[in-house]
Amino acid sequence: MSQINKSNAFVLSKLDYGDTSSIASLFTQEYGKLSAIIKGGRNPKSKISLIVDPLNQIEIVFYSKDTREIQIISSASLINHYSHIKEDFEKLKFSYAILELVKNLTAEHEVYNKLYKGIDRILYLFDTSNEQPEIIFSRFFIFMLTEIGYQIQLDNCVSCGKANELNKNLSYNFEMGTLCENCKKDFIESYSFSSELFYYLLCLKHNKKVDTKIIKQDTLKNAIIFMERFLKHHVPDFKGIKSFQIYK
Repeated sequence: MSQINKSNAFVLSKLDYGDTSSIASLFTQEYGKLSAIIKGGRNPKSKISLIVDPLNQIEIVFYSKDTREIQIISSASLINHYSHIKEDFEKLKFSYAILELVKNLTAEHEVYNKLYKGIDRILYLFDTSNEQPEIIFSRFFIFMLTEIGYQIQLDNCVSCGKANELNKNLSYNFEMGTLCENCKKDFIESYSFSSELFYYLLCLKHNKKVDTKIIKQDTLKNAIIFMERFLKHHVPDFKGIKSFQIYK
C-alpha cells in the first residue's frame, strides 16, 4: 500500500517520460533524494509540471511505496523560484552546477539536513547577493565536499604536522592532504598551490570574507578546478561539472 508523504524539496532535474508524463529528481528535506513521476507532466497546461521545474523550491505531496523506485507526485506548491537567478546567465550556470553536484553525489533516500539548509542558503545568496557567483559557488562546493565525507585538509602539513604558512610553496596530495615546502619533496605532488590560491581556499573552508582586491579572477577559476580534480580522485565516476560546458 502506498503512503501519502509531504516534504519541501529542490527540483534537481526533469525529463520526459512516455508520451504524456515527466520524471523529476527531487532533493527533499524529509526523505532525501528521490525520483517522482508527474502524470500528464508533458501537457503545457499542467500546473504541477510548471511548479515542479529545475531550480524551484517546492512543497510536494506524493504517494510513496518501498517496492518501487519512482514515486508519484499528487500535488505541488511553489516556495521559491529564484527569479533573479533565472535572469542572470552566470548565476544560472553556477546554480545548475549546484543541482548537478547534489544529484550526482548524494545517495538515494539518505537525509542530509545540513546539506538541504546549505542549498537553501546558497540559492538565496545567488538570488539576492552581489558577491561574485564563482565565490558563492566555491563556498558551497567546499562545504558539500565536507558534508559527503571528502574534507579538504588545509590547516596543517599532513607529514610533519606544522601549521601551513601562506607565503610558503605548498602542494596537495589528493590521497593525504596539504604538504609543506620541506615535506612535499618526499611525496607525490598532485597539485601545487600558489599562496593566493591557498589563502582563498582557507577563506572558503572557514567561511571567512574574501578580499577580492587581492584575489585574481584566475584564482577563482583555479579553486574550482582544484576541487573538481580532488573530487575526481575520490569519486572515479565523477567526470567534472557538465553544467560549465553547457552554459559556456
